[in-house]
Amino acid sequence: MSQDHHIPPVLAKAVWRASSYSGGQGNCVEVAVNLSPLIPVRDSKRPAGPALVFSRGAWSTFVGQLR
Repeated sequence: MSQDHHIPPVLAKAVWRASSYSGGQGNCVEVAVNLSPLIPVRDSKRPAGPALVFSRGAWSTFVGQLR
């Protein structure tokens, strides 16, 4: 079954960066920080796949809880 993935216009301008914990292996989470006030997150293995989109406050809370 083929799926047609549509990238929303707001994410088309995203500049993605990989997690520093990925070690350059490509199996990681990518984050775009250039779309204020949104923080989109995606799986690096599926760049055309879905992305989760957080508010800056929600993302800060999430990352803070990981530390």
